[in-house]
Amino acid sequence: MLDLSHWQRPPQPWLGVFTDIDDTLTTEGAITADALQALAELKRAGLMVIPITGRPMGWSRDFAQAWPVDALVAENGAAAWLPQANGTPQAIYQQSAAERSTNWTRMQEVAARIVREVPGAALAQDSAGRETDIAIDHSEFTHLPAAAIDEVVRIMRSAGMVATVSSIHINGWFGNHHKLSGARWILRELCARPLDQEWQQWVYVGDSTNDQVMFEHFPTSVGVANIARFLPQLRFKPRFVTQQARGAGFAELAQRLLANAPRG
Repeated sequence: MLDLSHWQRPPQPWLGVFTDIDDTLTTEGAITADALQALAELKRAGLMVIPITGRPMGWSRDFAQAWPVDALVAENGAAAWLPQANGTPQAIYQQSAAERSTNWTRMQEVAARIVREVPGAALAQDSAGRETDIAIDHSEFTHLPAAAIDEVVRIMRSAGMVATVSSIHINGWFGNHHKLSGARWILRELCARPLDQEWQQWVYVGDSTNDQVMFEHFPTSVGVANIARFLPQLRFKPRFVTQQARGAGFAELAQRLLANAPRG
């Protein structure tokens, strides 16, 4: 990984930034003033700004409307909020209502098994707002050791679920979506354009193992400094890393992008 001082001026204007939320935009659970200002400055510069998170739809609704963003993709790419002029964001989904209902029943069975079989395992406190996945807390309000995290992942995958580990939760779901498919989907919804033809003009910012699929595909991928915690577990690492952690790291990235790169 390279320090941002190695950032090269790209040949084409930037189109936008996709970013993780927890421990990337936020610090100790809240968005910091510098990160919020960075979002606003990116928007004022004409860039699209789209957070992509493992957090639930219920948790992210108000942020989608209050923050200066074009959309907020939740539940690891399964669903999204689109800000609206009337102040009430619109919810859209990759799965049908029937699929979500069927999967919900199956997921609750897996969640009950995890809580029953893994000592110390508990559902994330934001679980009431989840529609397409389940989340087990490992670092937000509960601490799970590495062996327990691995066992939760094993149980989810043995049930046929996709399982990923963020900086705070272990998320599991039924379906083929993930952060990258969510990014492709939301760009089609917003602009009717294929992300795969625009890789060079987008930046992705993240901090943990569930960002690997984005680090793998985005030529300009950035980890905030606290990604150091997960480096031993990353097969695909970001190309760049900030000096600052969490929200301050996101602000650092935004300043570098706006100061040293052409924009449309």
